[in-house]
Amino acid sequence: MKDTIWNVPAAEQSAADWQQADASGFVGRRHEISQVRRILARTRLLTLTGAGGVGKTRLARHVSRVLPQRYRDGVRLVELATIDDEDLLAPAVAAALGIRDTTPDLVALLIEHLADKQQLLVLDNCEHLLGACARLVHQLLRGTSRLQILATSRQSLGVYGEQVLPVPSLPVPQPGDSTRDIARRDAVRLFAERAATTRPGFLVNGANAQAVARLARHLDGIPLAIELAAVRLRTTSVEDLVNELDERLEVPAEGGPGTLARHQTLRATMEWSFGLCSSGERRLWERLSMFPGGVDLDTAEAVCPGQGLAREDVLDLMIGLVDKSILGGAEQHGTAVRYRMLETIRAYGREHLPAADAEALRGRYIDHYRRLAERLRVDRVEPDQIDHIRTLKPELPNVRVALDLCFGRPGDAPAGLEIASALWANWLVAGALNEGRHWLKRGLALVPGSSVTRVMGLWADGLLAHYQGDPAAAADTRECMALARQLGDEAALAFAVQLSGVAALSEGDTQGGIALLEEARTRHWARGDVHAVGVTLYFAALFGATTSPDRAAAYGAELVMLCEERNATLFRAYALYAVGIACWERGDWQQTEARMREVAAFWSVADDRWGLPQCLEVLAWTAEARGRHERAARLLGAAHLLWEAVASSPLRLRFQARSHQECTERARRALGAQAYRAAFRDGTRLGLSQAVAYALEEP
Repeated sequence: MKDTIWNVPAAEQSAADWQQADASGFVGRRHEISQVRRILARTRLLTLTGAGGVGKTRLARHVSRVLPQRYRDGVRLVELATIDDEDLLAPAVAAALGIRDTTPDLVALLIEHLADKQQLLVLDNCEHLLGACARLVHQLLRGTSRLQILATSRQSLGVYGEQVLPVPSLPVPQPGDSTRDIARRDAVRLFAERAATTRPGFLVNGANAQAVARLARHLDGIPLAIELAAVRLRTTSVEDLVNELDERLEVPAEGGPGTLARHQTLRATMEWSFGLCSSGERRLWERLSMFPGGVDLDTAEAVCPGQGLAREDVLDLMIGLVDKSILGGAEQHGTAVRYRMLETIRAYGREHLPAADAEALRGRYIDHYRRLAERLRVDRVEPDQIDHIRTLKPELPNVRVALDLCFGRPGDAPAGLEIASALWANWLVAGALNEGRHWLKRGLALVPGSSVTRVMGLWADGLLAHYQGDPAAAADTRECMALARQLGDEAALAFAVQLSGVAALSEGDTQGGIALLEEARTRHWARGDVHAVGVTLYFAALFGATTSPDRAAAYGAELVMLCEERNATLFRAYALYAVGIACWERGDWQQTEARMREVAAFWSVADDRWGLPQCLEVLAWTAEARGRHERAARLLGAAHLLWEAVASSPLRLRFQARSHQECTERARRALGAQAYRAAFRDGTRLGLSQAVAYALEEP
């Protein structure tokens, strides 16, 4: 059985927040857990419905943790709360499944990938993408045989065959219950557990049981409302807390006709919590609601001040919101601590953000993420590229908000296109080509005419289109060159020539492509753009290896030297890979093997899922060259599994296709068909870490 895997879109983890319960922190829900188990035994689609704050997400996550033994291919989680554009739904699912979305027809790829999988797919927070979720779920279930889907939503998806399980509030004590009975109720158990973290040693006893029971009934057993109330025990007693709730929530006598409806209770509790905050804390709550991916202190201080909020006050105000459990999910990212809001709390803050504040915040938000995108580019010959990737990962939901803001107004569209263009290599490394092109196409549609911004947008979209094998790349290439010449901008022209070189190489015109890349390199050097020179050298080294290996090796060696001078470790790994391919084409498989071992070790640490299958593939060739036929077949099998994960194949890459076929044929002839199949199958059974260890001949 494979391990359960928890994945989220494009390196994000918005739902893995402070409210995510582990096995020891999950309270109650025995009946609901039993129902979910029973329903999933006889249906392929189950949707958990209920009001915000009732605990749908927590229940889905907990159930998924106790069910993996049912699913040979594990459990995958797709968190949708931070996705606002339905065009990004399929890419989010692909990312959760570990698929590099290199194809425009991503839904077909998802169906192909899941066709024979015995897997549970958890789609969390579907309500704001209801129509798109319903369509995708219908397609996935129709195109697969054993896939099951567990969804959470405030309303059902409406898909044929769907089973719906309403998630109720937690059971509350009844008037007249004994202390023992009160303490056993799930709503009270949750309150007591959370209260103990606020006031260590807190227990429900004869002295406070009736007050706790009354509080649980006031809050209708809604988990989020209970947790927000429990935080108040830092400064008040249970009895005073109940009286405060009576007053602030205007709760009538129990059993009276004016009792708050359940859906009103959470809102009333949020208003109560909002009222308990200082004016500064309320302002910051409203402004932090702009960040679906969470926020660190530096970002909050950069974006949120103004309109009555001083920068020097942000730290203290954030501490206050953490103390009140409005902010939570403290996660360490490098040297920064990142805080998040639950979606229900964030939605309340967005609703209360004044229009004037929102307008001023909008400009600062866009400016911040435009600078961040430029700073975190990975197409640079510089140190810390892996840190850039890791820093950007949790920021992607916020980047999407910035892009939506930009493309919501024509005047800001150029800024959005600049952000999307700057991140072209980040989209590539993350395997999010469809998402990158989605934003680039939106920007290009809104930024017509002649401008350097449009030229660079066409350049970025053209590069990603070439990686996808999309014929639209040709149109991008032609327009990019025509606009650059029209503008007469030297930088734009250098990039347009570079794109034309990549296009020529992709079409098999090695001589013409290399000539264009030489021209691009000269133009970039003339401007002192060492980063663009590095990208150009990489394309020339890799794509030129099959026909001009000596020349390609020289380009690769030049790039390696450049990377070492500038301590660009990620770029150096790609340079070494290109050198290794050139060495192979020159017949020096010993040097190829040495380079690939070094690169595989680095890419394993960097978790580069696009690079690793290429390394394992080439190490299979060198094993065959050594006469180690069984090892070659096993490595081909291991690489095959990784190729499937990135939805690609060595046959699609000009610099790998011929050698792949030759290696396969030789290993099969040497071993015999049956032994080859057995070794290949053994390779496909290796997990990622085992495959890398085997490739490096480590224990």
